[in-house]
Amino acid sequence: MIKTNQPLSSLMRPSVLDDIIGQDHLFSEFSTLKNLSSSLKAPSLILWGPAGCGKTSIAKIIANIINADFVMISAVDSNVAEIRKKIDEIKLKNNPNNLLSSFQRNTLMMVDEIHHFNKTQQDLFLPFIEDGTIIMVGTTTQNPSFALNSALLSRCKVLVLKALENNSCEKLINRAEEFTNRKLPIDSDARKLLIELACGDARYLLNSCEELLSIKIDGNNKINSKQLLGIINKRAPSFDNKGDRHYDLISAFHKSLRGSDVDAALYYLLRMLNAGQDPFYILRRLARFATEDIGIADPNALTYVMSAKANYEFLGSPEGDYALSCATIYCATSPKSNAAYLAHKQANNFAQKYSHLNPPKHILNAATNLMKHQGYGQNYIYDHDTENCYSGQEFFPDEINKNQSFYKPNMRGFEKDIIKRLDYWQKLKKEIKLKKYY
Repeated sequence: MIKTNQPLSSLMRPSVLDDIIGQDHLFSEFSTLKNLSSSLKAPSLILWGPAGCGKTSIAKIIANIINADFVMISAVDSNVAEIRKKIDEIKLKNNPNNLLSSFQRNTLMMVDEIHHFNKTQQDLFLPFIEDGTIIMVGTTTQNPSFALNSALLSRCKVLVLKALENNSCEKLINRAEEFTNRKLPIDSDARKLLIELACGDARYLLNSCEELLSIKIDGNNKINSKQLLGIINKRAPSFDNKGDRHYDLISAFHKSLRGSDVDAALYYLLRMLNAGQDPFYILRRLARFATEDIGIADPNALTYVMSAKANYEFLGSPEGDYALSCATIYCATSPKSNAAYLAHKQANNFAQKYSHLNPPKHILNAATNLMKHQGYGQNYIYDHDTENCYSGQEFFPDEINKNQSFYKPNMRGFEKDIIKRLDYWQKLKKEIKLKKYY
């Protein structure tokens, strides 16, 4: 075992692109990274991928390939003044009047976690990317489409990195064993569990390997899965309440509910809860789902969700978490209908188009004698006084076609009964019109 204060993940950091594990899709023929060695030029890049997939390693290797100075700043703890200072230092180095200018080289500036910079801070880089002062390589775990402004994206090429697959993790473990000249003291099941726990994060995997290699085991004994869980820390779930993973999971949750896949919906619910998602955000999504995707097919769905909210407020976590699971199960297994949602949108468009029209006078109250003389309230039929509690009178403005139909229920759940009611009223309306005609 090499004795040094540097962690194994740092000691084993790849120095050439061929040593990058798990990102084969980036090295196809004529790809950006494949052409670096021959062109010795690199565009400004955004490396987008999860933690521990090799973004920093790739940035450093690119700097070596194109023979550029490597400068790194972190968007987490850097401010505008520090960015300007770094840029000024680079510009001074490149100044032809500088005595050291004969040794000048290109500068690759890696901006770690660039999504933490706001749009104004991101704009600071634009002129210096444009004039060649820096080649910028931004790394991010968040979707650049949401996290970065369009001006910066237009000047950079986006490369998407993936979490390491299980076979790539196995290669990395083998490489760690070769590097340290020691075998991990774990049995085959624990080895598989270690890979599962890593969730494709190479840094976590190597740190875990380093911890395991430091343990002294007597004889041929090996650590089993249960012992492994007691030794290494479980990797924190990958999540960001404002990042694309947040939107990915909530989208998968909503679509699983819509597809009536109760098990997948529970899976995504628990992933979000385990990662620290705000339970009230999930409850708001469930309330939205109950109105948009279930609607009147099961009117109790919204009531159930609101009861789950009250339950969570009363109990808190973890007991209140069960209420979210119950609401999820109820919504996922309810009959689905977006008829009320579509009716709302169609009626809203119609209302905006004809917002200038007055309701017919016969359904307006005659608050004054003048209004009474003008016909307000005249010939209004009180529905409760009719034989079937249905008058069949018109309620739309006089200028509008009376056959408007926004709400079109389907044959699922409670809406089947509503169809019967609507058909019944339509039949009565026709009969009433026939009586008036004759």
